[in-house]
Amino acid sequence: MPIALWCVLAAAILPILSALPAKLNRDFNNAKPRDPAYWRDGFRARSQWAQANGFEAFPFFAVAVFVALSQGGDPGWIDRLAVLFVMLRVVYVFCYLTDRASPRSIAWFAAFLTTIALFTSSLWS
Repeated sequence: MPIALWCVLAAAILPILSALPAKLNRDFNNAKPRDPAYWRDGFRARSQWAQANGFEAFPFFAVAVFVALSQGGDPGWIDRLAVLFVMLRVVYVFCYLTDRASPRSIAWFAAFLTTIALFTSSLWS
């Protein structure tokens, strides 16, 4: 199986992991996991925002990988782009959780460009 498909799995799991640090708190009530009061401020809010953005970014990435593989793009290049996307998203989540807005935006934009490159990879391979 191509590495790019494993990256789709990693990208699907990453949003869930983004909110996990905020849930590892004795104040977290698993009976009310979506309680807006819990997620209102600071680190908790940022982790929820990182999770939401991960769920937003995932479909475009997954489709781009499938388009790239099905349209005859270079598999090695597709694998490298997919790994780069996942790494950039990890950086993005780290920057979100540590409240670093500018590097976070750069990581987001680079991951977005990586997805565009995946989607169009068959045009230049």
